[in-house]
Amino acid sequence: MLKEIYIQNLAVIKEAVIPLDSRLNIFTGETGAGKSILINGINAVLGQRCTKDIVRTGCDKAVITALFTNLSREVCYKLDELGITHDDEEITVTREISADGGSVSRINHRTASAALLKEIGSMLINIHGQHDNQILLDSDKHLQILDDFGGDYTLLNEYRVTFKELQQTARRLGELKKLEQTRIERSRQLNEIIDDIGELELREGEDDELEREYENAKNSEKTIIAIKSAVSALTGEENASDMIVSAETELAGFTDANEKLNSLYERLSAAEIELADIASELESLADKVELDGQRLEYLGTRLNSINKLKRKYATDCEGLVKLYDDACREVMQLESSDTEIKELLAKREELLHKVTEQAKALYEYREQVAKRFTERVTAELEFLNMAGVIIEVRHDKGKLTVNGMDSVEFLISANKGEEPKPISKIASGGELSRIMLALKSVIADKDSIPTMIFDEIDTGVSGKAAQKIGIKLREIGRVRQVICVTHLSQIAVMANNHLLIEKQIAGERTETHVMQLDMDGRVAEIARIMGGDDPSALMLDNARAEIEKAAEI
Repeated sequence: MLKEIYIQNLAVIKEAVIPLDSRLNIFTGETGAGKSILINGINAVLGQRCTKDIVRTGCDKAVITALFTNLSREVCYKLDELGITHDDEEITVTREISADGGSVSRINHRTASAALLKEIGSMLINIHGQHDNQILLDSDKHLQILDDFGGDYTLLNEYRVTFKELQQTARRLGELKKLEQTRIERSRQLNEIIDDIGELELREGEDDELEREYENAKNSEKTIIAIKSAVSALTGEENASDMIVSAETELAGFTDANEKLNSLYERLSAAEIELADIASELESLADKVELDGQRLEYLGTRLNSINKLKRKYATDCEGLVKLYDDACREVMQLESSDTEIKELLAKREELLHKVTEQAKALYEYREQVAKRFTERVTAELEFLNMAGVIIEVRHDKGKLTVNGMDSVEFLISANKGEEPKPISKIASGGELSRIMLALKSVIADKDSIPTMIFDEIDTGVSGKAAQKIGIKLREIGRVRQVICVTHLSQIAVMANNHLLIEKQIAGERTETHVMQLDMDGRVAEIARIMGGDDPSALMLDNARAEIEKAAEI
């Protein structure tokens, strides 16, 4: 619960320490005294957006610190999750708003973001103000109110698990179907790659091996031709050997007389023998050089095919092999997409059946809750001086949503004999306040939020209705801490802790003070509310009597 609030330099509040009771706390004061500033301060410490305008004129910053005690298990778990200590189940939450527009938030002196403050704050305090009455005017919020009253979220949580799975399945199906046309075109491209490259059964580096073999094969052909030409020159019709023999014949008769000539003759004879030997070796070598014409043709054709694909796909042989392998894998994935679509279609049908059955069960549960809700709220409204009001829950079946198939709207008939109609069409401001209080009352014991704040709950009501609101607030205060700002004495007398917000002039400045009232102070304040300033002795006696009467309720 909220144990204490410390405020410094917040608008007209220079400094205030506000102690709070675990039951019903009532704030009263004259119009303009600063009651709204108190609510703004609490909102600020709960992480709500605030502006530099709330900083007291001439001050550097405004500071609001709230002490929370007896923390719930949910809050403790959340703090543990965030690594924030909470000794004795207590924490302090501080918000500093600078005059230059910046702000700093802290939980137990540890800096925290406004978002974190808001998250923790939503688990600590529930503030009901005039804007909350809009919930009653928005039929989309009525289902949540009904579920809060029922208090058992088992069926809803189970339904949402299945519904989420159904959504994910439908989303995946949509993605696959959207990609279907692209998949068909991609499959065609991949199969073309597989046909082109797969036909060759390529190996990495094969093109380099073929190039080397092809060059060697072409060189073999040239070598054979050269050898045969050389042999022909040596042994053909007009060959070098015959010419040497002719030269020998011409010189043979003159060698004895000329030593030099004899030496040349001998060299010619040796050359004849050498040429004959060379011709023989060339013929033998020619027989040993292999030439496979078919292999050469195969090599040329295969190299041409490979080079054509390299140009088509702008890559090398290794790239072609990778392109082929990747295409094969992707084709398998695309084929598996067809299988996935079939599996997802079957799964969607199964989930749709399951979620529909769960939605029906949830609808039946809510039907029973709606009956109890109508009875409880009707009883509360009768107590709040709205005995003629009839409230109904229009509960219809609609399309499946994250909340089930239920369509819920609250209807009321404010006058006997009139058909119930949507609250937004016939409820007045005072009726809305009492209806909201009735709703808060019936879910008070199911709500885990320990503190409830009512701002202007008394709008549009007076007399006996106001007294009933006060009694109801006190009743809620038995199970929850209640903080209420009011201007009605019928509500103020019900306080377990009565605080006065009072504006005073100090020198040239206006200051608002918050004081915890004792019995005499309460009597004086209640008398002021009932009869204005300077109440008579009779008015004071009446005020004391009303306070004592309220204490007995």
